[in-house]
Amino acid sequence: MTAQTLKKTDRLSVGIGVEEKKREKVAEELSGFLASTFMLYLKTHYYHWNVTGPNFIGLHELFDQQYNALLVAGDELAERVRALGHFTPGTVNEFIELSEIKDDGKLPASAEDMVRNLLKANEACSNQARAVLEVAEDAEDEVTVDLMVTRMTAHDKASWMLRSTLE
Repeated sequence: MTAQTLKKTDRLSVGIGVEEKKREKVAEELSGFLASTFMLYLKTHYYHWNVTGPNFIGLHELFDQQYNALLVAGDELAERVRALGHFTPGTVNEFIELSEIKDDGKLPASAEDMVRNLLKANEACSNQARAVLEVAEDAEDEVTVDLMVTRMTAHDKASWMLRSTLE
């Protein structure tokens, strides 16, 4: 988390029943997960545009469904960070710095490589959501816990679908 983003909070107090220091920790972890979500969104959209091969139609449609769901999820994550009284990261540099999902640097050589990359990235996001869930549980922030369960469910399902295309 960048120091600038972390220190930038709402001027008015936030009285939602989650202690201030714990809200800060949850917001920090959520911000990292938000960055990972948007990096995965970009990767998935990039692959959607550029996939080729005998499974083109199926993968093109699958990637379309997944990147659209990630866009909605990113908005939900950002709104939760704001509800906790903190500002979100939003620049490309912040996303790169905070994300557990790394940029490919170049287009993968095959559709199968794209699927493998997205599978690995979705599994990483599921694991990251589990880590955020633990911080949220410690903070007694049930709203964020619920959001993380939803995100884990989505990433686990995306992983299953991607894994199934490789078998």
